[in-house]
Amino acid sequence: MIRILLADDQRLVRAGIRGILDDEDDLHVVAEAADGREALAACRELRPDVVLMDIRMPGMDGLEAARRIADNEQLAAVKVVMLTTFDLDEYVYDALRAGATGFLVKDTEPAELLHAVRVAARGDALISPSITRRLIAEFANRPGNTQQPDRRLDVLTGREREVMKLIAAGRTNDEIAAQLVVSPLTAKTHVSRILAKLGARDRSQVVVMAYEYRMVSPGWLAD
Repeated sequence: MIRILLADDQRLVRAGIRGILDDEDDLHVVAEAADGREALAACRELRPDVVLMDIRMPGMDGLEAARRIADNEQLAAVKVVMLTTFDLDEYVYDALRAGATGFLVKDTEPAELLHAVRVAARGDALISPSITRRLIAEFANRPGNTQQPDRRLDVLTGREREVMKLIAAGRTNDEIAAQLVVSPLTAKTHVSRILAKLGARDRSQVVVMAYEYRMVSPGWLAD
């Protein structure tokens, strides 16, 4: 059972999303929050698997709440998926840097929402339709985000660098395995080693690193 926390300042939005989630046998909404402070308190108390968090809320917004969740070692297993009204919300990239697993637009189709929650819960992939990759590329290359290659990347093997590029393209473990013609277990092992070597919380941070340190370029998408 995947335990979910909904955080949005609009009651009707929460009710709509809850209705979709609670219809599924493997999903359960354990609590709702109207702002970031309530969401953070609920995370500390209930330890949900996934938080669906609105970016823009009064008081403590979703971005700050996501950052505090990511900084709390006791909440390391909690995955945060940001909700936004606009598919080019300027805060999305900052949310990924703050530790969010990914983001969804609020008018996402129900099937995509359900898939996103399940993917986030298992930590398998950054939730990244093509718009996400374009946004990450755009904001990773805005003034102030240009960095030289990080020496930490030197610890990666050639194959691990290939895998990191595929992670940046939003590939799942199964898709990485198929593209590199290896077993899903081997792909998962490569991903785990990359996370450990780079000290990354999850795949979203690996994606951010790949763009920030010029491992991939704006608009790049693995074939």
